Amino acid sequence: MKYDLEERTARFGESIISLCKKVTKSSVAAPIVSQLIRAGTSIGANYAEANGASSKKDFLNKAFISKKESKETQYWLRMLAKADESTKDECKILWKEAQEFTLIFGKITSRKKE
Repeated sequence: MKYDLEERTARFGESIISLCKKVTKSSVAAPIVSQLIRAGTSIGANYAEANGASSKKDFLNKAFISKKESKETQYWLRMLAKADESTKDECKILWKEAQEFTLIFGKITSRKKE
């Protein structure tokens, strides 16, 4: 099977949306959900933009943003697991995937600078 990072990040964004739909509505959870959806779906959006980049510099910039969004997603997943304990297990699984993205995009951006 061909490895497709663009598809993988898109599926991740979909999983973030599915998770957020399950969250019990509360004044604490609402802003966390909002931030998590923004960060979690932005990983794939920025990587898709990177693939259509007009230059190497543009590609690296978008890939670096994907890395930053991955880190931010990890943060919001941690906060959501605390705000809505029923999501803890799913947050943990998605946190690990976000960690992999952080490592992948870190490798892409560090290797391309050489």
